[in-house]
Formats: sequence, structure tokens, C-alpha cells
Amino acid sequence: MNSRRAWVIYGVVTFAYIIAFMQRSSLGIAAVEATERFEVAATALSTLAVVQLAVYAVLQIPVGVMLDRVGPKLLLVAGASLMAAGQVTLALSPDLGVAIVGRVLVGAGDAMTFISVIRLLASWFSGRRLTFVSQVFGTLGQFGQLLSAFPLSIALNAFGWTPTYLSAASISVIVVAALVAVVSNRPAMSPGARVEAPRRQSWPASMKHLRESLARPGTQLGFWSHFVTQSSLTTFTLLWGFPFLSVGLGYGPSGAAVLITVTVASALVSGPILGILTARYPFRRSNIVIGIVVAMAVAWGIVLAWPGIPPTWAVVALLVVIAVGGPGSLIGFDFARSFNPMRAYGSASGIVNVGGFLATFVMMFLIGVVLDVIDKSGGGSGRPSELYSFDSFRIAFLVQYVVVGIGVGMLLHARHRTRRRMHDEEGIEVAPLWVALVRSWRHGRG
Repeated sequence: MNSRRAWVIYGVVTFAYIIAFMQRSSLGIAAVEATERFEVAATALSTLAVVQLAVYAVLQIPVGVMLDRVGPKLLLVAGASLMAAGQVTLALSPDLGVAIVGRVLVGAGDAMTFISVIRLLASWFSGRRLTFVSQVFGTLGQFGQLLSAFPLSIALNAFGWTPTYLSAASISVIVVAALVAVVSNRPAMSPGARVEAPRRQSWPASMKHLRESLARPGTQLGFWSHFVTQSSLTTFTLLWGFPFLSVGLGYGPSGAAVLITVTVASALVSGPILGILTARYPFRRSNIVIGIVVAMAVAWGIVLAWPGIPPTWAVVALLVVIAVGGPGSLIGFDFARSFNPMRAYGSASGIVNVGGFLATFVMMFLIGVVLDVIDKSGGGSGRPSELYSFDSFRIAFLVQYVVVGIGVGMLLHARHRTRRRMHDEEGIEVAPLWVALVRSWRHGRG
């Protein structure tokens, strides 16, 4: 645990996740080009992204079960291979139907990556260091967004669709080679070591652990935490952010690419801070989640309610705030780790990871529907300049308040049940935040 080899493996799997993040978000920078290439409306374009995320979300629980059975290395290699195949398919796609097949493959490969790394880190790190490296790992994945915002965006403008996505596929081939050469599922046994290799689980045992994980309020709390924190950022970066910035707000492709990097910088700064806070205040993790959601709601409200085009400072502030939701969503996996035994951690992580992507593809699709309805009601032609106007986005992005609002209600319910079980089974009572703050203030005065 926490060895030099652990850090080498950490570097390789972090690189694998960065590339997976790049492949996942590679369609967002080409939303306008895809609209013209495949001659589709916003709803059809959102379907292209929604299918990718739907596959990702649907596979999370099966992948989690497989993770507990076969270990993370095999799934990581399979995931990178599928993403390479998906990007090749997208690069050569002559129509929307073939492009959908490509994104399905990317979604399937992406589904195997994140929770496999989370499970792998739990075998190589321990204690507070595990919480910290998990948070930093998820944050560093934001560099994948940076790669899609700049190199891929520049390549798309300079070389066109096919060379760009073939180049993206080649990087995943490099990832496959690195994973095969370096990664091991767990530390090798040595004399006196206490690390025990997990026994291969039978399918009945795996399904039993899955059912137990689903029934635990702590797992549900992780699911809804992921649901409310990750969805706004992912919806923005995977599809609608680029046309919103480049066309709706008029920054153009280069300006939009620069602004997207703000989300990366914000995540890189906020991730380690959230990791420290999560490790130091484990009984206040849900309060951190709620604080992030409230901040995002305020930031979106300022931009969408601004009369006319909002100023750049408001747009930058929005990007800074919603980016915190990326590392903030990793708190959901911390709940999964806290309330599940290691033998079921893969299944629990898969359940949690469904949350944010379920919210994302619902929001993503509904935003596309609203944009098309507005365009048709105004007699629009479907051209990007009319379809992606700021006034249209102003209404379409309100979908987020409905979806996230439902998630917050479910989060509060799951938190109540989790705290009640902690009290009944362990005698731990978590007071409301305001009570804890008053006690702390009185103690400080005393």
C-alpha cells in the first residue's frame, strides 16, 4: 500500500482516464460541425450524445459486478480498446446512423474506465491518502477536456473530421499498451504482508452484493450526490457548452475553446481542496454537496436572467462554479466506500456513477428538444445561428433546475435514512449543520 510502484500505476491509470475523458468530450467541440456534416436538428444531435451516455449509464452496474469478479486491469484494457474502435467508426461515419455506432462504442469503453480506476486505487492506497488521491485523480481527468478543447478543436478546423478522430483513436491504442505493460490489479504478496487477494466471486454472490449495495441508504446517498453535482458540467462540456459559447454568446470557436479551459483550471484548484475537506469532515460531505449545488443554481440564474448578452465576467464565474461539480461528484464515491465492504465496492461504485450520467442524458436530450421547439415555433430554418441563439438557450437551460431539483429532494431523503441507520447501528448522531456551527461558536467563545 502507498508504495513507489503504486504511484507509477497511479500515473498510468490517470493518463488512461484523461484520454477517456478526452474521447468522451470529443463530440462537444464538434457540435456545430456535426449539425452541418450529418444535416440534423438539435434533437437528433442530442440523441447522438445521449446514446453515448445512456450506454455509459446502463453499463455501470454490469461493469461494477464484473469488476468485483475479474478485477480492474482487464476492464481498463477492454475499455481503451473499445474507445479506439469507436473513434475510428466516428471518423469514417458517412451518416448519423454510423456515427451513433461509434459513440456507442466510446460510451461502452468509457463505462469501464472510471470505476475500474477507483477500484484499483483502493487496492494500492489506504487511509486518508486514498481519499486524497481519488479526488486528485478525478480532478486530473479534466485535462481530457483541455485536450478536446484545444488540440482536437484546432485539428478539426485545420485537418477536418476524419483525420482528427483517427488521431484521437490512435492515442487510445497507446493507452492500451501502457495498461498492459504496467498495471497490476493489486500489490504482490510478500512475507508478512496482510494484503489478501480477493477470491473470485460466483455470479450468485456478485448479485447478492449488488442487491445489498442498492439497499444501503449510503449507496443511495452517493448516487444522488453524483446526480446533482456532475450533471450540469457534463451536459455543458459534452455537448451544449460549445454551441452556447461560440454561437449563442458570440465568442466563436476559438473564444469558446479558451473559455472551456476555465472549467479545467477551476476543477484543478477545487479538486484537492474538496479532497482535504472530505477527508477532514466526513460527517459534512452532504453539506458540501448541497453547497456546490446552491452555488451552481445561483451562477446559472445570473447568466440566464441577465438582460441581453451577459458580460464575460458572469460567464467566467458560471464556468468556475459549475466546474466544481466535477470533483464534487467524487464525494458520491466516498459515500460508496464508507458504507460498503470492499468485496462490493465495484458494484456500489457502478451504482453511484449511474447518477450523474442519468441526469446528464436526461438534461441533454430535453435541452435539444426545447431548442428545436423554440426554433420551429419561431419559423426558424434550423441553421446554427438561429437554432443556437442565446434567447433559445436561456429557456432551454432551465431544464437543469427541474432535473437537479428532483435530485436534491431525493438526496435529502437518502441523507435522512443514512443518518438514521448510523444512529441505530453505530450510535453516531450527526446534528444539522446549523446546530454544529452554533456549538462550535459557543465552544470558541468558551
